[in-house]
Amino acid sequence: MKTERNKYDASRCFSMGILLMMFFFTTACSNNDNSSDAYGNFEAGEVVVSAENNGTLIDFPVQEGDILKAGRQVGLIDTTMDVLNLKQLESSLESVSARRVQLQKSIAVQMENLKVLKKEVDRVSRLRKEKAIPTQKYDEVTGQYDVALKRLEQIRSQKLSLLAEKSVINSKMDAAKERISRCHVVAPVDGTVLQKYAEKGEFTAIGKPLFKIAETRELILRAYVSGAQLDDIRIGQRVTVKFDESETSDHQANGKIVWIASSAEFTPKIIQTKEERVDLVYAIKVRVPNEDGRLKIGMPGEVVF
Repeated sequence: MKTERNKYDASRCFSMGILLMMFFFTTACSNNDNSSDAYGNFEAGEVVVSAENNGTLIDFPVQEGDILKAGRQVGLIDTTMDVLNLKQLESSLESVSARRVQLQKSIAVQMENLKVLKKEVDRVSRLRKEKAIPTQKYDEVTGQYDVALKRLEQIRSQKLSLLAEKSVINSKMDAAKERISRCHVVAPVDGTVLQKYAEKGEFTAIGKPLFKIAETRELILRAYVSGAQLDDIRIGQRVTVKFDESETSDHQANGKIVWIASSAEFTPKIIQTKEERVDLVYAIKVRVPNEDGRLKIGMPGEVVF
């Protein structure tokens, strides 16, 4: 009987031990599940790059998934008409420059002519005072001098007209160069190509989307907190961000709160249970570095304040 009682006690202790281990394991798991303060999904600042000129895409090698550097050319729209227009304007500018040189020579000749006429006016003025010439001769010489002065003013006004014409041509050339530069499709930011909307050989127009790119070196975790948690957070606050590594473990990264919503909203359906959707929450944005590329757009994440 004693032996059987000892076996019974040992079995009972073993069972109690198993129950205690299960209790602590469940408690630990429960604590681990509730260790985060906010939940959400990662998103990125997406930019849709559109055509800035009309024409045929003669080069567009970009593919979805490509990693691009800001400023890199990824496509080219046909520039033929704009280049021809620019050459025509350059020829017009050369013509204006030639006319300006010729006009400058005409001004020099007219000024020499005025010097001669001025001397003649001075001579006849002295003779008139001495009454050595008739008044008609004096009037004739002075009239020629006045006409020469007006002719000089007219030539100089043509110079101003040429300067204005040159300015207009320069403006048109700048516009043509700008149109040509806009034919070069470049990546506006460092990032990954998410979608491609056009292909080489297609005709595109101003404003037509060509591809979508997202900045992936840093992602934004858009999470949600309750009103009671607002006193615990602030913009610029450093936080810990967790995201899935496996079924039983998480990756961790440092993040910074960069935005807190000023008004409440209902809990988004995509991340909460049906019972919790009626609760009012506040959205926050946490900027998280992603140099190694482990974070993906749409991936769920957690925040620990």
